[in-house]
Amino acid sequence: MKKIGLISDTHSYLDPSVFEYFEPCDEIWHAGDIGSWEVVDQLEAFKPLKAVYGNIDGGNFRQHFTEDLRFDCDGMDVFMTHIGGYPGRYNKRVREIIQENPPGLFICGHSHILKVMSDKRHGLLHINPGAAGNHGFHLMRTIIRFDIDHGVVSNLQVVELGERGK
Repeated sequence: MKKIGLISDTHSYLDPSVFEYFEPCDEIWHAGDIGSWEVVDQLEAFKPLKAVYGNIDGGNFRQHFTEDLRFDCDGMDVFMTHIGGYPGRYNKRVREIIQENPPGLFICGHSHILKVMSDKRHGLLHINPGAAGNHGFHLMRTIIRFDIDHGVVSNLQVVELGERGK
């Protein structure tokens, strides 16, 4: 079993309480728009980090991270990217990938809108953890914790970090 901490859209701001909430986690996954190397350094020093770059992450981020990550986590086929959409509204690039080879778990960020949805058509779970940073239109900063055990997601928890800008 793996315990996962999922975060996105930090936009250079990492709430110190993230470390408390992600303490029981084995890995941290960042779904893009990281914003600064300080965020990367803090997360990597804390736990193993998997991340994709987002649309605000230029230059060095795109040399260090990829646009898409596809990997196995304890029997779960995971596909993570920053801009992807959601069931019934995937963007064209992601829709083609999912139609050709659907993962069990699809993760993206970008919208700053927290979503956990089943895609019955493709037999996958979609998660967007919302935004953890202070930049954007979202009102509440959020992260997600969950477990993956033999290809099954369980114990999913949404954590509210507080209002944006506070």
